Amino acid sequence: MADNDSVLAAAVAWRGAPMALATVVSTWGSAPRPRGSHMLVHRDGRFEGSVSGGCVESDILATAAEVIAGAPFRLKHYGVADAAAWEVGLPCGGEISVLVQPVAADGFDPELFDRIADARGAGRRLDVITDLDTGQSSLRPVEGAAFVNRYTPPARLLIVGAVQIAQALVGIARTMGIATTVIDPRARFLTEERFPGVTLDDRWPDEAVAALQPDAATAVVTLSHDTKIDDPALIAALAAPTGYVAALGSRRSHAARRERLALSGIADSALDRIDAPAGIDIGAIGPAEIALSIAAAMIGALHDRP
Repeated sequence: MADNDSVLAAAVAWRGAPMALATVVSTWGSAPRPRGSHMLVHRDGRFEGSVSGGCVESDILATAAEVIAGAPFRLKHYGVADAAAWEVGLPCGGEISVLVQPVAADGFDPELFDRIADARGAGRRLDVITDLDTGQSSLRPVEGAAFVNRYTPPARLLIVGAVQIAQALVGIARTMGIATTVIDPRARFLTEERFPGVTLDDRWPDEAVAALQPDAATAVVTLSHDTKIDDPALIAALAAPTGYVAALGSRRSHAARRERLALSGIADSALDRIDAPAGIDIGAIGPAEIALSIAAAMIGALHDRP
């Protein structure tokens, strides 16, 4: 999850210091944080990440301090605790189990953070397996009870067409920690003033998309309304294992687009991957709402929720 990026960054910044790692290993009902969520705790009390909506963090911090001081790993369970629900429990009605382990060779080996970073940087996923009987994490399969945390490559968004919708979509993607590149060969559209702090690429879209090598964690969204710009980008995106491919336009314009791309040799099965009109139907009006609908569809696709 992108939410764990700050935890992984803190692990690098705090390297060498005594730390404990808390991980949500199971959930039930209205759990505030999904499985795999991390909270990293430094010996001096600093922490990064979360394992709930704030309901159990105080207890996790206390447990982490004990683990850092030398206590064995702990597997803690939280749920509705009646009178104590607001103190140490989940008043939302869910249940979670949280593993608290030392960041050490006999717990979560610090070298695993490097392996995770290397895999994500190379666009590969990595499975870290934790033996729930010993509290030790590694890359090796274990017998008995285990928790497998899958670290996927960071999500990326390639927007083709530096238009107003792109400006809104960039802002939404930024809040979700999605690395975004805006591609447009038109210099008047692609300016730092219109897209401050965003990676800009003025190459022809098919060249740019191919060079950026979209993978299953990448979305390519075409917004220019110019077939000379959008069509080559779509062809390049469909030639790769792109996680989400979308194109702005009406159903009528997409029917014409399919005909053009089919004449370029794109198979029907590939054309079926294009989400068009882009986004989920929320009755969007205006650039901001259209961008929101596209962002929602993109997240659903990247999470394998069509």
